[in-house]
Amino acid sequence: MEYRMLGRTGLNVSALAFGCGDVGGIMVRGAPAERERAVARAVELGINYLDTAPSYGSGQSERNTGAVLRVLRPDVIVGSKCRLSTSDLADIPGALTRSVETSLSLLGIPRLDLFHLHNPIARIRSERRLGLADVLDVVAPAARRLQEQGKIRCFGVTALGETGALHRALASGAIDTAQICLNLLNPTAVHAVLSGFPAQDFDQLAVLGREHGVGTIGIRVLAGGALSGEIARHPVAIPAVDPIASGPDYATDAAHARVFEPLVAEGFAKSVLEAAFRFALSTEAMSTVLIGTSDLAQLEFAAAAVAKGPLPAPALDRLRGLWSELATIK
Repeated sequence: MEYRMLGRTGLNVSALAFGCGDVGGIMVRGAPAERERAVARAVELGINYLDTAPSYGSGQSERNTGAVLRVLRPDVIVGSKCRLSTSDLADIPGALTRSVETSLSLLGIPRLDLFHLHNPIARIRSERRLGLADVLDVVAPAARRLQEQGKIRCFGVTALGETGALHRALASGAIDTAQICLNLLNPTAVHAVLSGFPAQDFDQLAVLGREHGVGTIGIRVLAGGALSGEIARHPVAIPAVDPIASGPDYATDAAHARVFEPLVAEGFAKSVLEAAFRFALSTEAMSTVLIGTSDLAQLEFAAAAVAKGPLPAPALDRLRGLWSELATIK
C-alpha cells in the first residue's frame, strides 16, 4: 500500500481509505462477522484510515464501527463528521461539541483524528447550505477549541456547495482537510474541462487545496457505483444513490460510464472500475481516496486496482479526449 502525507496534518495516510458509509453499506447493513472481517482485511492490506459519520445509518455506522474497533483495536486514523441542522445554528459550538462527544462515545475512542463539517458551503447561508462566514467565523474557531480540549486532532470540511465559496474556505488557512469529489465523470477538482461539461466545475479545487497545505480526501471515486455501468445494486448497498456534482440521476451517470470503455479496449485498464480507482490517485493533489464496500470482494478489487499504480500519462491524455466527447452528449 502506498502512503501519502495528508496536507499539513502530520498524518501519513494510505492511498486507499475505508469508508463506513451508506453507499457501500457493509458497516451499516452488513452482518457483524462480515463487518469485522472487512475492517480486519482492510488493516491487513495496509489501509490505515476509517471514515464514518453520524448520518450514516442514523448512527448505526458509528455504533458498528465502534464495536469492531473495540474487538480489533487496530492502529488506524478515525474520522467522523457533523451535519448542522437549522436548529443547531443558534448554538453552533454547542452542536459541534455534542456531535463530537456522541461520536467518541459510539466509537469508543478518546479523540477523532479527523472531524469534518458535513454541510454544503455557499457564499451566503441558505436553507440547505452554510454561509462561508458561518464556517470561517464560527465553526472553525469552535473546532479549534475542540482541538485544544483534545477531542479532535484536525478540522476539515466536506467540500461540496458553491465552487467560489469552497475555494475561499480552503485558501483561508482555517481548514486542515477537505473531502473532495473526484471521479471520471467529474474530474474538475484536478483537471480543466470544456465549457458545457455535464457536471459542476470545481475549478481545480484539489490543486488549490494542496497549494495551501490542505489534506485532500477523494470521495465518490466510483460515482456511487455508477461507473460500473450497472443499475442493479448490491443487497447490502444503499438501494438508491443520488449523484453528487455529476449527472441529474444515477441512470444518466451509469450511461455516461460507457464513454470510458476505450480505456479498457486500448489496454490502459482491465475495467472502467479499475481505471476509476487508478485515475483518482494519478495526481499528487489527492492524498487518499475513500471506498465504500458492500462485501469483502469489493474491498479486494479496490486494493488490487490501487496496487497497480496511477494511470500512465498516455491514459490521461486519452481521457481528455473522452471528456470532450462527454461534453457533447445531450
